[in-house]
Amino acid sequence: MTGIPNAMFNQRLDQLPAYPFPRLAALLEGIEPGKTPLVMSIGEPQHEPPAMITEAMVKYSSLWHKYPPGNGTPELRSAIKGWLDRRYSLPADMIDRDAHILPVAGTREALYLIATCVIPQDQPGPKPKVLLPNPFYQVYCGAAVLNDAEMVPLAADPETDFLPDLDQIDIETLKACSLFFLCSPANPQGSVASRDYLERIIAMAQEHDFVLAMDECYADIYDREAPVGALEICAAQGGRMDNVVVFHSLSKRSSAPGLRSGFVAGDPVIIKRFNALRSYCSATVPMPIMAASAALWADDAHASQNRDLYRAKIDVAQEIFGNRFGFYRPPGGFFLWLDVGDDEAATRKIWAEEGVKVIPGSYLSITDADGNNPGKRFIRIALVHDLETTREGLRRIADALS
Repeated sequence: MTGIPNAMFNQRLDQLPAYPFPRLAALLEGIEPGKTPLVMSIGEPQHEPPAMITEAMVKYSSLWHKYPPGNGTPELRSAIKGWLDRRYSLPADMIDRDAHILPVAGTREALYLIATCVIPQDQPGPKPKVLLPNPFYQVYCGAAVLNDAEMVPLAADPETDFLPDLDQIDIETLKACSLFFLCSPANPQGSVASRDYLERIIAMAQEHDFVLAMDECYADIYDREAPVGALEICAAQGGRMDNVVVFHSLSKRSSAPGLRSGFVAGDPVIIKRFNALRSYCSATVPMPIMAASAALWADDAHASQNRDLYRAKIDVAQEIFGNRFGFYRPPGGFFLWLDVGDDEAATRKIWAEEGVKVIPGSYLSITDADGNNPGKRFIRIALVHDLETTREGLRRIADALS
């Protein structure tokens, strides 16, 4: 396609920062890996998926010829409700499977589309604001920019336990905020929002009338204590879920990223509007995959076993790194966030000398108005392989950094 005028395209696409993985490919282009390549840059779980996925899809294979309902099957919504009730000790009457839960085809699409649902369009005055942690999952950025909102990155530094400092948000920003993305456990740092932190941010959302989009996709992968969730806080406050939606996925919990199966739950007004939007533009989860998803949400044993596998790999990382490179045991998730001083230089060195691919922290962050990028000192390492492969990769990384 040549000679096509740029005016035919959405000009906001030009405002998006380069996506991390093409940037990484360009950074390492022309560098021969020093050893057999090992990719630890992508958070794609490599654990064996539960057998119940195949069993359910075979059992319900006759459903491939049916169009799936956009709001999921009653069985799937019931299984999700059951998991939410168990995981967060919710009162039995708090979550209505039909009013509060919406299955989605993976949370990436849903995290993007929630912005289209809740950001006001074509209103006079300044652009609405979207607040997000920095570093962040790149979809948050795309959701803000492509819906013509002003993106407000909030540094999530070691000094603030890798969470946005709520005290640093001025009142005018809160008044103009339409959407606040928060990830807990966080990608990439593994930080977990405390009960007090969540109580405060939920109160801010309800006071200033913005939507809090809680990305809790790593909720079942944790080191010591199960992370508190936003709906747990809502339950303690009488079950009111105004302005709050949570996002969950089977990609990490069940090592099944290929299913593209997750859900959104929370404020019934938002869920109803979101369902209406998705009717016009979203893929729906096929019926056999819904059946497999229901089986996965109904089973906690495989998630516990999965968690044990990640915990063992964190043990290995602690053994190898000790107190070097700012190592800490991430409270949640399966990433290491190591302080290496210069992220791009360290990434090239690790690849050139040891053949291990990691990702520079600055590729997962954005440079703020003062020229600061909170990821610049760090690299992210994904602990997604089996234990021995992970041990080998971490030893190679340590050798290169040493």
